[in-house]
Amino acid sequence: MQAEGDVIRLPTPEAPVDFSVFFAEEHRGLLKALYFVTGNRADAAELAQDAFLKLWERWDQIEGIADLRGYLFRVALNGFRMRARAARRATRRLVPLTTSRDPFDEVNLREDVRQMLLDLTPRQRAALVLLDLYGYGSEDAALIMGIRPSTVRALATQGRAVLRASGGPHA
Repeated sequence: MQAEGDVIRLPTPEAPVDFSVFFAEEHRGLLKALYFVTGNRADAAELAQDAFLKLWERWDQIEGIADLRGYLFRVALNGFRMRARAARRATRRLVPLTTSRDPFDEVNLREDVRQMLLDLTPRQRAALVLLDLYGYGSEDAALIMGIRPSTVRALATQGRAVLRASGGPHA
């Protein structure tokens, strides 16, 4: 397990030969995971689209990417972080930010589960999604998130404590 640049080296089955097959198999799962992290359907869709575009641009080099799903998630998380930084910079410059609320968010998840997840920090949500939804170990999740395994475990523990305190599912 090594990270070289933005290429993640994790054990995984062989990559599909055709991008469209990989896209069809992974798009829905990535979109759901990103929705949990962002709390917004439109943001999740844009991040997923950007991540798949970056993978498609490198598709002829996929033999160098051992875990395509992890690579996609990491690219999407990096995009989310960059957007958050840009928003903070804009706020510091006193540029008013307008947020549009998607009225169909509640259709995808029950409102109470969504609200509990929104009580977590984005890093706590990302750690829980990687560990509990995707089933990665803390070592692999740490490579994807670009942090230490102990930090992943601490974020997940903190997130689970917040969920338990709010009456959420025991983790």
